[in-house]
Amino acid sequence: MGSRNVGIRDVARAAGVSATTVSHVLNDAPYARVSPETREKVKATAVRLGYGPNRLARALRSRKSGVLGLVSEDVATTPHAGRIILGADEAARARGYTLMIINTAGSADHGSREADVESLLERQVDGILYATMYHRYLEAPANLGKVPSVLVDAVTADDSFPAVVPDEYGGAAAAVEALLAAGHTRIGFINNTEDVPSTVRRLQGFRDTLTRAGLDGASAPVEPASSDAAGGYAAARRMLGSSHPPSGLFCYNDRMAMGAYRAAAELGLSIPGDLSVVGFDDQELIAASLHPGLTTVALPHYEMGAWAAGRLIDAIEAGSGEAPGAGAGTRGGTAGPVLLGCPLVARGSVAAPPEQP
Repeated sequence: MGSRNVGIRDVARAAGVSATTVSHVLNDAPYARVSPETREKVKATAVRLGYGPNRLARALRSRKSGVLGLVSEDVATTPHAGRIILGADEAARARGYTLMIINTAGSADHGSREADVESLLERQVDGILYATMYHRYLEAPANLGKVPSVLVDAVTADDSFPAVVPDEYGGAAAAVEALLAAGHTRIGFINNTEDVPSTVRRLQGFRDTLTRAGLDGASAPVEPASSDAAGGYAAARRMLGSSHPPSGLFCYNDRMAMGAYRAAAELGLSIPGDLSVVGFDDQELIAASLHPGLTTVALPHYEMGAWAAGRLIDAIEAGSGEAPGAGAGTRGGTAGPVLLGCPLVARGSVAAPPEQP
């Protein structure tokens, strides 16, 4: 078999390992946990099959660079969301692609973001991932559609690009179900005030889950506030100081939950003895550091990055006939964003409610 026809997946099949393992071995990935025996087997198989990727020669033959661009709206400077980049990079490497990253400010004007996309296009990237630091509606730069493109943690109003976002509704349902399973029937929600998809969908998930449990979800207490520790503190003080306070709190994110911990302490309430709290995001620097550790819902950053890179590569390769059925259009025809699950991460902040006098 000539080297022109041999790819990573051919080597993986012949060696009896995954394509990811082959990519890690041949790229000498420092984070890969691959035994010396497997490394030697993969390298020997690659030599035997004549695998020897030459990026320039392959680009000349296929008119592809083998490079994906990632425009990151502040994601690169956000510690917990940096896993989007890791997921995309590892998925790209597993299929023989390299990721080129450019960070742009989410507050930048439209022209600046178009310039960042143009910078990647000038470097002949085969496709672009456009990632935002939180789930929101995006007015996509006009030049984004010049090559296959996929949105990460964002959607356009007309669903003109393939996109992947967290299942905000399902994550909220998981948080409320954890409180219900512990026996709570008085549950409040400290929500965000920003007009973003997560604000609406987490509220809907909260109310619907209570209703499905036979409770009055429509009138369950909700306190909106700024989505930081100060906002969570102020909202928790209002809610816990009411005449009929909840025994369980679901907070829009972990920062608001941190503020709720402070409010509970000032009111002489122990967590989880007097009050159970569930957050959202699983920011480990917060959730695992609180005492007790915060039960929360994880955002699937790594999984979103990996899914988006795979979807983008499918579109690129389908465009040259290499992966039939994937659909190669750069715009239009999508059925809405793909939703990835937000699993519950149980720690120590949920317990049975205190007995009523």
